[in-house]
Amino acid sequence: MIIKAISMDITKIGSMVDAIVNAANESLLGGVGVDGAIHRAAGPELLEECRKLHGCKPGEAKATKAYRLDNKYIIHTVGPRYYSDPTPAETLANCYLNCLRLADELGLESIAFPSISTGIFGYPIDEAAKVCAKVVCEYKPKKLKYVYMCILNDERSEAIYNKAFSEYNYLNN
Repeated sequence: MIIKAISMDITKIGSMVDAIVNAANESLLGGVGVDGAIHRAAGPELLEECRKLHGCKPGEAKATKAYRLDNKYIIHTVGPRYYSDPTPAETLANCYLNCLRLADELGLESIAFPSISTGIFGYPIDEAAKVCAKVVCEYKPKKLKYVYMCILNDERSEAIYNKAFSEYNYLNN
């Protein structure tokens, strides 16, 4: 499996991946940051489908169609709020693991993640990257071949994720 952080707007990665991951809030009805950008890019049909999902608990993952995006699916997950979740590392690990499992259940070969919980949810990027790398690099996929971390306009964060991946000896150039 190829695992790599790249500098790209996750809403513009297009058909390069089968699914993108939305770092959502519990309602799944849109918000700020990545969540808002994905909802705006996918169009109002995404909001309609998300209403039928009745929310999502932290650490869980749910899939929808991608609508106006060029991907097949959007996988929504709710990350931990770093300063109020009693076990933020466990919750964050579950986000990545459940997204990967759902991608496999859907028969996908590629997925792109944002940096889950490192925005308004306050998770320190260095810690988040280590949690992500451990889960993603140790995951044994059924069909997944490519996992990307889409980091928007932040070379430092991109480097932090790639370093975390390389520490697990899985980074392929």
